[in-house]
Amino acid sequence: MAGSSRYFLGGILAYHNDIKIKQLGVSTETLAAHGAVSEATVREMAEGARKHLGVDVALATSGIAGPGGGTPEKPVGTVCIAYADAHQTISKQFTFDRGRQLNIEYTTTIILNLLRQSLPK
Repeated sequence: MAGSSRYFLGGILAYHNDIKIKQLGVSTETLAAHGAVSEATVREMAEGARKHLGVDVALATSGIAGPGGGTPEKPVGTVCIAYADAHQTISKQFTFDRGRQLNIEYTTTIILNLLRQSLPK
Protein backbone atom coordinates (compact mmCIF):
# COMPACT_ATOMS: atom_id res chain seq x y z
CA MET A 1 0.00 0.00 0.00
CA ALA A 2 1.36 3.38 -0.95
CA GLY A 3 2.71 5.31 2.03
CA SER A 4 2.91 2.30 4.34
CA SER A 5 6.61 2.96 4.98
CA ARG A 6 5.50 5.89 7.17
CA TYR A 7 4.12 3.45 9.74
CA PHE A 8 5.47 -0.04 8.91
CA LEU A 9 9.24 -0.21 9.43
CA GLY A 10 9.78 -3.92 8.91
CA GLY A 11 9.45 -7.42 10.22
CA ILE A 12 11.38 -10.54 11.10
CA LEU A 13 10.26 -13.95 9.87
CA ALA A 14 11.55 -16.32 12.55
CA TYR A 15 10.58 -19.90 11.79
CA HIS A 16 13.75 -21.41 13.22
CA ASN A 17 14.53 -21.11 16.92
CA ASP A 18 18.01 -19.76 16.12
CA ILE A 19 16.38 -16.71 14.50
CA LYS A 20 14.06 -16.28 17.48
CA ILE A 21 17.13 -16.29 19.73
CA LYS A 22 19.56 -14.22 17.62
CA GLN A 23 17.21 -11.69 16.00
CA LEU A 24 14.45 -11.36 18.61
CA GLY A 25 16.23 -12.12 21.87
CA VAL A 26 14.06 -15.08 22.90
CA SER A 27 15.84 -16.91 25.70
CA THR A 28 16.94 -20.50 25.25
CA GLU A 29 15.41 -21.19 28.65
CA THR A 30 11.97 -20.05 27.46
CA LEU A 31 12.19 -22.21 24.35
CA ALA A 32 13.36 -25.23 26.37
CA ALA A 33 10.67 -24.83 29.01
CA HIS A 34 7.71 -23.82 26.82
CA GLY A 35 8.57 -24.53 23.19
CA ALA A 36 8.37 -22.30 20.14
CA VAL A 37 4.56 -22.35 20.13
CA SER A 38 3.81 -20.80 23.51
CA GLU A 39 2.60 -17.56 25.01
CA ALA A 40 5.95 -17.13 26.77
CA THR A 41 7.83 -17.35 23.47
CA VAL A 42 5.59 -14.99 21.50
CA ARG A 43 5.75 -12.46 24.34
CA GLU A 44 9.55 -12.45 24.09
CA MET A 45 9.32 -12.33 20.28
CA ALA A 46 7.08 -9.24 20.32
CA GLU A 47 9.15 -7.49 22.98
CA GLY A 48 12.35 -8.37 21.11
CA ALA A 49 10.93 -7.06 17.83
CA ARG A 50 10.09 -3.73 19.51
CA LYS A 51 13.61 -3.45 20.85
CA HIS A 52 15.57 -4.62 17.81
CA LEU A 53 13.47 -2.82 15.19
CA GLY A 54 13.08 0.33 17.29
CA VAL A 55 9.32 0.44 16.84
CA ASP A 56 6.44 1.54 19.07
CA VAL A 57 4.33 -1.57 18.56
CA ALA A 58 5.18 -5.14 17.58
CA LEU A 59 3.17 -8.26 16.90
CA ALA A 60 4.30 -11.88 17.04
CA THR A 61 2.75 -15.19 16.07
CA SER A 62 3.85 -18.79 16.35
CA GLY A 63 1.78 -21.80 15.59
CA ILE A 64 1.15 -25.14 14.02
CA ALA A 65 -0.92 -24.32 10.96
CA GLY A 66 -0.98 -27.90 9.68
CA PRO A 67 -1.56 -30.26 8.17
CA GLY A 68 1.20 -31.95 10.21
CA GLY A 69 3.42 -31.04 13.12
CA GLY A 70 0.94 -31.30 15.98
CA THR A 71 1.38 -33.21 19.21
CA PRO A 72 -1.14 -34.27 21.86
CA GLU A 73 -0.09 -31.25 23.96
CA LYS A 74 -0.09 -28.84 20.99
CA PRO A 75 -2.36 -30.16 18.24
CA VAL A 76 -2.51 -28.81 14.71
CA GLY A 77 -4.23 -25.43 14.85
CA THR A 78 -2.52 -24.33 18.08
CA VAL A 79 -1.54 -20.68 17.64
CA CYS A 80 -0.02 -18.15 20.03
CA ILE A 81 -0.10 -14.41 19.39
CA ALA A 82 1.37 -11.39 21.16
CA TYR A 83 1.13 -7.61 21.04
CA ALA A 84 3.78 -5.42 22.69
CA ASP A 85 4.03 -1.68 23.19
CA ALA A 86 5.85 0.48 25.72
CA HIS A 87 3.19 -0.11 28.38
CA GLN A 88 2.04 -3.69 27.99
CA THR A 89 2.51 -7.06 26.38
CA ILE A 90 -0.57 -9.15 25.71
CA SER A 91 -0.43 -12.79 24.67
CA LYS A 92 -3.11 -15.34 23.89
CA GLN A 93 -3.33 -18.94 22.76
CA PHE A 94 -5.94 -20.46 20.47
CA THR A 95 -6.65 -23.80 18.82
CA PHE A 96 -8.51 -23.56 15.52
CA ASP A 97 -8.28 -26.93 13.70
CA ARG A 98 -9.94 -25.58 10.55
CA GLY A 99 -7.31 -26.59 8.01
CA ARG A 100 -4.07 -24.83 7.17
CA GLN A 101 -5.47 -21.90 5.19
CA LEU A 102 -8.25 -21.04 7.65
CA ASN A 103 -5.89 -21.46 10.61
CA ILE A 104 -3.63 -18.83 9.04
CA GLU A 105 -6.54 -16.52 8.15
CA TYR A 106 -8.03 -16.78 11.66
CA THR A 107 -4.64 -16.01 13.20
CA THR A 108 -4.22 -12.96 10.98
CA THR A 109 -7.69 -11.66 11.76
CA ILE A 110 -7.32 -12.16 15.51
CA ILE A 111 -3.90 -10.53 15.82
CA LEU A 112 -4.91 -7.53 13.71
CA ASN A 113 -8.01 -7.17 15.88
CA LEU A 114 -5.81 -7.30 19.00
CA LEU A 115 -3.69 -4.53 17.46
CA ARG A 116 -6.80 -2.47 16.72
CA GLN A 117 -8.15 -2.92 20.26
CA SER A 118 -4.79 -2.07 21.89
CA LEU A 119 -3.99 1.15 20.05
CA PRO A 120 -4.88 4.41 21.83
CA LYS A 121 -8.32 5.72 20.99
